Amino acid sequence: MEIAQVGEAILRQIAKPIVEKDIRSAEFKAFVEQLLNTMLAANGVGIAAPQVFDERAVMIIASRPSPRYPNAPDMEPLVLINPKVIQSADDTVKDWEGCLSVPGLRGFIRRATWVEIEYHQQDGQVTSRRLEGFVARIFLHEFDHLIGKTWLDHVEVNTDIMAESVWRKQIAGIDES
Repeated sequence: MEIAQVGEAILRQIAKPIVEKDIRSAEFKAFVEQLLNTMLAANGVGIAAPQVFDERAVMIIASRPSPRYPNAPDMEPLVLINPKVIQSADDTVKDWEGCLSVPGLRGFIRRATWVEIEYHQQDGQVTSRRLEGFVARIFLHEFDHLIGKTWLDHVEVNTDIMAESVWRKQIAGIDES
């Protein structure tokens, strides 16, 4: 699947909810599998359907250590269909984010320290859970893609943007020489 790049109109659109009967369709299941494979191939820790030119409200979060996020916690991929934010922390923290749709850059972005969410699982059941720390950050980043935003919309000052190569050396401490 091709990944939409910043400037593509799809990244500014609000995703459309998926009706329950379509959640269980073979076509949707195949799409979710392709979405996951696209994210894994790109070393992402999350991806949303608009990032692959699809307007449906589905995203995957899958924190794991990778070349892009060497210190990420490990979790099984989580498919979130029609996700909603129920509540989020008043406390926020700034940390560096990258995006498959904004290649070559990192942003120092303020996000809530935890978020309580509701979503449909792949079997159509509605569930809720609380996400914390880096996993909450991934959720909020991917949720932005479902509401027509990217991390660029959260930049407080221009000095909070850094080239990926500089971030890897200065912040992540990765020497690639």
